[in-house]
Amino acid sequence: MTLRVDVLTTFPEMFAPEAPGALGLSIPARARRAGLVEWHATNIRDYAANKHDKTDDRPFGGGPGMVMMCQPVWDAVQAVEAQDPRPATRILMTPQGRPLSQEIVEGLARMPRLLIIAGHYEGLDERVIEKLTPMELSIGDYVLSGGELAAMVLMDAVIRLLPGALGDEESSTQDSFSMIGPNGERLLDCPHYTRPREWMGLAVPEVLISGDHGKVAQWRLAESLRRTQERRPDLLGPPDGR
Repeated sequence: MTLRVDVLTTFPEMFAPEAPGALGLSIPARARRAGLVEWHATNIRDYAANKHDKTDDRPFGGGPGMVMMCQPVWDAVQAVEAQDPRPATRILMTPQGRPLSQEIVEGLARMPRLLIIAGHYEGLDERVIEKLTPMELSIGDYVLSGGELAAMVLMDAVIRLLPGALGDEESSTQDSFSMIGPNGERLLDCPHYTRPREWMGLAVPEVLISGDHGKVAQWRLAESLRRTQERRPDLLGPPDGR
């Protein structure tokens, strides 16, 4: 079944399928042409109930910036969800959301439909968030000009996990955070090498050219564990296992 992704934004042109950007090239573009995914961008301004198509207003209580109003966002969600009978998993990209992880991405890749709200300005009026109850996700502890780039990051991460999106179905299982360690940990990927066998005095590890697939697998797991311990020990849990 084709995954449908709806993006609600004030900049729909960023998501044009043929645009030479993050989604118009490489794996997302090939997956779309193969019918694995379709995405539609809806302009929230089209649902603004004012003559200037405004989607934002000044915050109560004062302060800098503008806040996106409830009504345009609510109406846009209702209209877009009515376009397809499949239930949509609502997602709001916000720096206040849960950190995006490979585990979350894997779950979303199994959904029939995603509806992503790309906020702007100081964010959305809290009341529309309470009414829509979306999954709130963040791609990092920093602030972007809007949620559009974060939405693209999420879409790319999900699309590459769709069956048939990658040339080798085993490829994604060997990625960082997809590799599973002996105790169920999510590991970083191991180092990789290609031709030539020696470059600037550095040689490819002998085990990788030994032809012994068992030893190669052991080496890769050991290197993944070593690299995870060095760079992301938090992924391995407390040292005492508690």
